[in-house]
Amino acid sequence: MRRTRVHVVSDVHGNAEALARAGDGADVTLCLGDLVLFLDYADHSRGIFPELFGAEAAGRYVALRTERRYVEARAYARELWGDTDRAAAIEAAVRRQYAELFAALPTPTFATYGNVDVPRLWPEYAGEGTTVVDGETVEIGGLTVGFVGGGLRTPMRTPYELDPETFAAKVAALGPVDVLCSHIPPDVPELCYDTVARRFEHGSRALLEAIHTLRPRYALFGHVHQPLARRMRIGATECVNVGHFNATGEPFVLEW
Repeated sequence: MRRTRVHVVSDVHGNAEALARAGDGADVTLCLGDLVLFLDYADHSRGIFPELFGAEAAGRYVALRTERRYVEARAYARELWGDTDRAAAIEAAVRRQYAELFAALPTPTFATYGNVDVPRLWPEYAGEGTTVVDGETVEIGGLTVGFVGGGLRTPMRTPYELDPETFAAKVAALGPVDVLCSHIPPDVPELCYDTVARRFEHGSRALLEAIHTLRPRYALFGHVHQPLARRMRIGATECVNVGHFNATGEPFVLEW
């Protein structure tokens, strides 16, 4: 019996060149969100923010956020924006990135949103080879694969953050799955802690409960760029952070 080869990416953050190759040799590609690059914490010259205000301003903004001085960071951003129509400027930049990134997505791809994505724009850019799924399941190679997009509310105030109840409702809507795909990890400290940013990212208790009750073969996610633990088995489920694709340019590979 022929096996199904699946490539999984997350946290693309503008890496269209590698994204165009992500499906090479795969039957299907899964994209777990965060296509947009607003600000690169490692390279302050890349992203929407430095495009508008320069690398020096981006560096100062990154420093404030890294030190968790969020009130000061927001005040500094307001100063930079001045009278500029912030929403219009950001949307124009996001649209430029989406045009390039969706054109680079392999065919076929099943994609869900990350916390920095703008869901209302996706229908304009997703081509015939890309199926957008959120709070839904699809069948791939005889297995049921469920997708839950977005993140939970944080002081960062990224575009697609949800309250825990709304996020949990999407998880519950899936029903039994063999593979549970999400942008954020389940609420497990080792999977949520970023060793470079030196902070815990928000994980989902609803995802953790689904792993315990539904017992999928795999739980796949991204969001935490440099996790303390990339893989962990919880009961019958192999939990895997599929990697920071922006940095690695390499998809996570599964076969079943």
